[in-house]
Amino acid sequence: MKSFLLIFFLIYPLSTTIFAGTPGEVEIGSYLRPTAMNGLNSRSKLLSDFKGKPLIINVWASWCGPCRSEIGSLERLAQRYNGKEFNLIGVSTDDYRSKALDFIKQTEISFENFLDRKLLLENMLGANRIPLTIFVDANGRILQKVRGAREWDNPKTIEAIGKLFHVKLTPQKDKI
Repeated sequence: MKSFLLIFFLIYPLSTTIFAGTPGEVEIGSYLRPTAMNGLNSRSKLLSDFKGKPLIINVWASWCGPCRSEIGSLERLAQRYNGKEFNLIGVSTDDYRSKALDFIKQTEISFENFLDRKLLLENMLGANRIPLTIFVDANGRILQKVRGAREWDNPKTIEAIGKLFHVKLTPQKDKI
């Protein structure tokens, strides 16, 4: 009995950390709630304003190294497809608006970004680790969540995004 209790008390905290979502998290297959978003490099909007076209949401913070490493590829993806085949937005979890704005200026991000100081979006999206990228269909249903940094504009990733959204995306050919 003692060994059972010892194992339980050693494993239980790990299991809740590994498998725990965030409070109010919307799971894959469920629909996002209409939520107000505080604009950083654009006007404030409702999340539901993006319905009607597939949506990629990238959750990031200015202090996050992996977020910094993937932002260039997200910008290139946005330059090519944003507002056409799908929309791409960013959600900063920074505590300070000025830090998020400085990051946007430094990296020259052109796609719309929003600040989530109250953790409403972070919790709803399940961003207990960042970066987190969420793929949402045109009706607001979560299709996929990808944790960790990626090279979002490589041809295989672009092909996978096209299949997920059921749209034809042609990767940019390398210049010779």
